[in-house]
Amino acid sequence: MMLKKLLLIVLVCQAFLACSQQKGVVYGDDAVAGKYYDIRGIKLYAEVYGKGKPLLMIHGNSSSINAFKKNIPYFAKKYKVIAVDSRAHGKSTDPRDSLTFEMMADDFAALLDVMHIDSAYVIGWSDGGINALVMAMRHPQKVIKLASTGANLWPDSTALIPSLWKDMEKEYAAKKDYHFITAKEKNDRKVFMLDYKEPHIKLSALKAIKCPSLIIAGDHDLIVTTHTVQIAENIPNAYLWILPNSGHGTLVEHTDEFNKKVDDFFEQPFHRR
Repeated sequence: MMLKKLLLIVLVCQAFLACSQQKGVVYGDDAVAGKYYDIRGIKLYAEVYGKGKPLLMIHGNSSSINAFKKNIPYFAKKYKVIAVDSRAHGKSTDPRDSLTFEMMADDFAALLDVMHIDSAYVIGWSDGGINALVMAMRHPQKVIKLASTGANLWPDSTALIPSLWKDMEKEYAAKKDYHFITAKEKNDRKVFMLDYKEPHIKLSALKAIKCPSLIIAGDHDLIVTTHTVQIAENIPNAYLWILPNSGHGTLVEHTDEFNKKVDDFFEQPFHRR
């Protein structure tokens, strides 16, 4: 009887410790789950959580893996979550002086190759949403299904809300002739210029996306709603989901609803409407 009690105490302590460690995880800075991968001439940093079907998570501009801190624990219960710092973001270094979405999409496809993963589900937020679309266009065999939230196809006030585009034009003009000195200054400008100059995706190019796609935005997103509708309408197998009472951070502002909706989309067969 005493042995059984001791065993029970040990099991409870182990469970408590595991729970405490999970709560203490800093996504994007987890030495246990994190690793650098040599990808296309750079070192790409990624963290892996859970087991099951592979799920790639791609964050937005100037962000990092930590953007998915509310989503990783949910999906890691049934998926092998691969959260990655995009090129020139977070811990992923990139000394080059230019950055494109095509370059980044190729990085993610190469990462899956290095990890010996044939294909994955993909969740992308903002720039990550653009990357999800570009990855599905350039590497269709790599994407099983994708969920893209807050993505745009071109950089102007018909895709981005006018106030945001105006602020970006001011930012560009204010530092147009500035001489950037430090590595951080140069990297920050490069990352800003990615969104100021790109992407340039024609609506007709979306026909190349063959995988089922869930196109998402908030009803007061930084992306013009009609633009999001256009994206969904031009992907052959796409659902559209506009979240009420949500801004650009759909997966943060409505975490539980977002996680379940995307999970259901991944799990259930796609039905053309």
